[in-house]
Amino acid sequence: MTTQEEFEAAAQRAQQLSAKPANSVLLQLYALYKQGTEGDATGPRPGGFDFKAIAKYDAWHQLAGLSKDAARQQYVQLVTQLEG
Repeated sequence: MTTQEEFEAAAQRAQQLSAKPANSVLLQLYALYKQGTEGDATGPRPGGFDFKAIAKYDAWHQLAGLSKDAARQQYVQLVTQLEG
C-alpha cells in the first residue's frame, strides 16, 4: 500500500521529469492523480471545442470504480517507471 507521503513525493517528482512523457502518458498521470485525490470523476463531460478538457475528463472517467489507494499506488509506480 502506498502512503500519502509517497504519493505526494511522486507527484513532486513527476513535475521534475527530465523528459516530457507522451501525451497519452500525461493523461494517464493526470487521471491517476485525480482518481487518487478525488475519487471518481463527477460533473458533466466538457463539451464544445475544449479538446484538452475533454481528453482529461475521459481519461479520468475511465478509472471509475478504482479505489483511491489503488490509483495512488499505480501513480507512484508509473512515476517511478518514467524516472527510469
